[in-house]
This record gives sequence, structure tokens and C-alpha cells, in this order.
Amino acid sequence: MNQNQLNDICLRQLSLSAVHEGETVAVLSRGNERPDYADAFMYAAQRLGAATYHLRLPDAPTASGAWAVGDSGLADNPLAVDALKQADMLVDLAFLLFSKEQFAIQDAGTRILTCVEPAPLLARLMPTEELRERVEVGEEILAKASTMRITSPAGTDVTYRLGVYPTMSEYGYTDKPGRWDHWPAAFVFTGGADDGVDGRIVLSPGDVLLPFNTYVQTPVTLTVEQGFITDIRGGLDADLLSSYIASFDDPRGYGMSHVGWGLDERAQWHGLTQFPGGMGMELRSFYGNVMFSIGPNNELGGPNDTPCHFDIPMRGCSLYLDDEQIVVDGDIAVPDMRPRARR
Repeated sequence: MNQNQLNDICLRQLSLSAVHEGETVAVLSRGNERPDYADAFMYAAQRLGAATYHLRLPDAPTASGAWAVGDSGLADNPLAVDALKQADMLVDLAFLLFSKEQFAIQDAGTRILTCVEPAPLLARLMPTEELRERVEVGEEILAKASTMRITSPAGTDVTYRLGVYPTMSEYGYTDKPGRWDHWPAAFVFTGGADDGVDGRIVLSPGDVLLPFNTYVQTPVTLTVEQGFITDIRGGLDADLLSSYIASFDDPRGYGMSHVGWGLDERAQWHGLTQFPGGMGMELRSFYGNVMFSIGPNNELGGPNDTPCHFDIPMRGCSLYLDDEQIVVDGDIAVPDMRPRARR
């Protein structure tokens, strides 16, 4: 994708995010990463009449683990954080998610859009208002539920006690003060009570381990008791998962984090093979996938801020909210969450 094409999709994105004259859009990047993205977002902001500036951080800090989260590189730079708080919108090209600094910037009323996926994927999964409507239907349904149960033909049967943490939605753009989103994205999620997740999760071949960005090759069985994984069994994939979590030397890495389902019918399950440089947002958004997460729940307001984090999208599952079928064998059961052509 050339710079003009990137400029165009960033202009469409900021238009959806309601950037307008009189606003200020900040762009945050790190080292030599994504300079073309930074230029495109500043071009788009100016085209929409907004003031804009680019704040560039040094290269990523060294952290334990392959993908430790929560270390933004801004903890010792309050002046930079204050500068970002002054913006109406922040385009995050550095990945601040789970950091205290991101929460502080949101609390100041700045809306945040994270954008770190490859440009061709951004274009193919451009957000739409229709997709947002369907995601918000899911958000409304999930927010009313007190329990979630997930099952699968492979043997998954796990129950989450809900109602402690808020429900969140991602639809790929952000137009409300203090709201965070990720481009591309299309799913809803919440978290179980800290001691309220129990049962068995069986990962099947073809399910996805993020941040490994790999597909499961052999079954992995996780035993979950009172919100924590107590046993991991299987072959090589189980050994790798166990070894990775243990490398953080933090028992909170075994905690159960957010859980939800994807709604973008355009997303493709083979996306990891197409875009090996991405973070797997296409898999998280895949229509009818059920994704559970391990590790931090501080983005939901929880106490767990471990840097050890896994997102695991699964195909072919069924998901129930208070015994109502929401996802059935990997397909969305609620008509208002289906694309219009499938209703």
C-alpha cells in the first residue's frame, strides 16, 4: 500500500472517529516504528481541520517474556503523559494497552485509537457503522447477564460469574471522550469475578495462541478453579503455554481475564498466515469465535496487572448467557447481531 492509499484509509478512520475542526489529534509512536502511519494520521487530522502533533518515544523497553504488557515507556515521563492528556484524540502506534499511563490519558477525556496492524488488513477490515450497531447489540445483551457458559465438542465446559466488571465493545473506531478502541476490531467482552471462573477449557487444533501468533497443533486441556488455571495438560502446545506463563514468575499470570465473542464476518481465520507481522486482531474479531484471555484484568478495573497476557480465540464453541444461546457451534444465534444478509 502506498502513502496516498494509507492517507485515504486514515482519513476515513478519523472521519468515523468524528475528528473535526477545533480538535487536537496526537500521534504516539516508538523508535522507527510506523512512520508512514504517523504521517498518514497527521495528514488526515489536518484535512479534517484538527490541530495535530507527533510524540515519538525511544525504542521499546526491555521486558521479561516475549510480549509483556503494561510497560508503556511513559512511566518516568510525566511531561509526555500530560501532553497526550491535552489532546482530544490519541492515535496510539506504540501499544499502551494495560498501562497506567493509558488509563490516566483516558481519564482526562482523551479518546484513544490503537493502530498497529498491517495496512492491507486495516483497509480490508475498515470499520462500518452497521458493524458498530451489531457490536453494541452484543454489548447490551452481555451487560445484562449474570453468568456465561462456554462449551465445545472437544470438551470445553467452563462457567464465568459475571456482573463484577463492566462490559466493553470494540468496533474499530472511537468518537466518545475517554473511550479506547483498536483498529481493526469487532467483538464484545467482559470479565468474570476474580474467584468466579470454574471448569475445563479444551483447546483444539486450529485454535490460536496470541501472542505466539500460532495455531494450536495438539489438544490442550486447562483446568480452571476459582478464577485461576490450576492445571495445563497436553503435548508441545501445553508445554509452551506452561513455560511461557512460568517465565514471568508471577502467579497472577494464571488468572482468567476477559472473555467474549467476535462479530466481523469479513475476518478470515487464516489471517495469521497472511499477516505474520500483526497482532492477530483479525482472529479476535472472527465472526462467531469465542475468545478467553489469561492474565491482566486492569483494563476492566480489576486488580490484576501482571505483564503476562494471552488471548486465545477458539472456533466451533457455543456460548450461553443465563442459559440463552448467543453463539451456537461457532455461529451467532441472535438475529440482530448477524449481518443483514444473514438475518
